[in-house]
Amino acid sequence: MQALHLLALDPVLETVSDQNSYGFRKNRATADAMSQIFVRLSRKGSAEWVLDADIEGFFDNISHQWMIDNVRMDKSILTKWLKSGVVDGKQLLATTAGTPQGGIISPALANWTLNGLEAELVAHLDAKWGVAKAKKLKVGVIRYADDFVITGASRELLEDEIKPWVENFLAIRGLRLAKAKTKIVHVDEGFDFLGWNFRKYTGKLLIKPSKKNVKAFYKKLGTAISDNLGATQENLIRLLNPMLRGWAQYHSPVVAKQTFSRLESLLFWRLMRWAKRRHPTKSADWIRKKYWRTVGNRHWVFACQIDTEFGNKATMELYSLAGTAIERHIKIKGAFNPYDPSWEMYGETLRMERMVKNMRYRKEWIRLYVDQDGKCALCGYAMDFDTGWHDHHMQYRVAGGSDALGNRVLLHPNCHSQVHSLGLKVTKPVPV
Repeated sequence: MQALHLLALDPVLETVSDQNSYGFRKNRATADAMSQIFVRLSRKGSAEWVLDADIEGFFDNISHQWMIDNVRMDKSILTKWLKSGVVDGKQLLATTAGTPQGGIISPALANWTLNGLEAELVAHLDAKWGVAKAKKLKVGVIRYADDFVITGASRELLEDEIKPWVENFLAIRGLRLAKAKTKIVHVDEGFDFLGWNFRKYTGKLLIKPSKKNVKAFYKKLGTAISDNLGATQENLIRLLNPMLRGWAQYHSPVVAKQTFSRLESLLFWRLMRWAKRRHPTKSADWIRKKYWRTVGNRHWVFACQIDTEFGNKATMELYSLAGTAIERHIKIKGAFNPYDPSWEMYGETLRMERMVKNMRYRKEWIRLYVDQDGKCALCGYAMDFDTGWHDHHMQYRVAGGSDALGNRVLLHPNCHSQVHSLGLKVTKPVPV
């Protein structure tokens, strides 16, 4: 039931959402929020002060009455969901505030609650100071779910003007800032947000994995290794690789090379202890030869031989943090609306640019290219690296079209523009 109502609520929510709200929204991620902070703070004349805010018990304290009065959905249904209570220890407890964190529709309700934090603050400053003067205050709001930061030109502005306004905005919704965790900092001092540390060093903004995030991840790795002392090397690698790859890719858009190398060194010694505990009577040289190999020009690679599904032998190696490429994230435009047909082409292009290095996506491109005999599905002329190509959804994604190969064709970039600007229809070519 919640999923059905969310299908109707989400397009409305996207229409009224703040441009720099990035949590629980289609095509948006933490990396977009990070990129927007870089935009607001990186230049020489950028804001130098930041309100690093934290909301106390956000999901548990949202005012039910405010949501019932303001969320644009069936009031009676919403009231029943909010007042349904929770079961704790076989006892039904009444719910007087908040929304369950695990609920399907809860993220949408949470976003609806905080929408306006950016737009209404800007409108307030424009009305009080005038548009030209308000712009000089360098106020910018960047929010991911219930975590947000606000930039400003001075500490006094954030302390005396912005923070009281935010407190009033939240109070109307039954919320308040956590005094112990909310602070105003200078960009030279730095602050943590979404697992990254943002700080200027001699005028240059650097974004790095935060010490807290690195420490927590290393502890997670250590626990995984300690809990699997009896596991085979193959199973240990299978366990660690998804963890290492996911964490490395999360931090790949920032200045993380030094962190990757340091963590890989610590992981090496952790694995060495794991191996020695498995073979307490063996020499270090014997352990090295058993568990570490030379792969290409890389030495001391934690790897083992495995049998493939085809009956062949192959080498399985531990994911290399230090080998992770640092690549700049392509930030989404703040005004993008995935339900607006006028943004369909932008959405397709953004998806293609972000997925271009994904191996699964490359294989899909090859399949489409071969099925179309290397020709554009609109004009019928050849496509190559010189002409380029775009990945087009025949039934638009805003209209419910899927990412299945049966709904996609490759077009010349210029042909793709014509399809969207002129409303042309494209049919899937018959494979040769």
